[in-house]
Amino acid sequence: MDEYRRRNREHWEELARIHPGTNFYDVEAFLDGESTLRPLECEAIGNVEGCSMLHLQCHFGLDSLSWAREGADVAGVDFSDTAIEAARDLAAEADLTGRARFLATDVYDLPERLADAHGTFDLVFTSYGVLGWLPDVEAWAEVVAAFVQPGGRFYIAEIHPVSHALMDLRLDTGVWDRPGRTSATVRSNSTRKERMPTRTPQSNTRRLTSGPTPRARS
Repeated sequence: MDEYRRRNREHWEELARIHPGTNFYDVEAFLDGESTLRPLECEAIGNVEGCSMLHLQCHFGLDSLSWAREGADVAGVDFSDTAIEAARDLAAEADLTGRARFLATDVYDLPERLADAHGTFDLVFTSYGVLGWLPDVEAWAEVVAAFVQPGGRFYIAEIHPVSHALMDLRLDTGVWDRPGRTSATVRSNSTRKERMPTRTPQSNTRRLTSGPTPRARS
């Protein structure tokens, strides 16, 4: 493992120990039944009942578990052992272990770790603070493409990395200003349009029609 990837993993191991106890993530509200999903994601993706979903870079799993509550069968992946352990604990506490499973692995190693056991997915999903950390975007895009089944979809919602420099964050409280977010979805042979319950108003949604496999970051 090169120095950048080692230090990046150490950073996210530390954050995975801090984040579950912060107000920003509000685990208590999630366990009380609140969803962490946002309108722009739900409106673009639609009904996920019975949908197989791969959530890349899922952190400690709140969005993965929120999708599972909506009826998706979710596989969440993150390279932080601490985050994945927390995600599994939350899945058990929320009684969602039947719909959500979690794997600790580097996203670049995922084809060797997951493909034989689980094949491809109806939807590959990732969101917010993903791309800016990747050392090789093209290789990451190849991983994404490998797991989208024929007729399936890839969806990404993201914030611009420059916005991180403008966040006012206190780790002791977990309170920070949330910058505007944008998203894109690649769709194929899907007519799902139902809106799911959400809690935070958002804007700036952009939808892409299906075509050649998208090239994204890793």
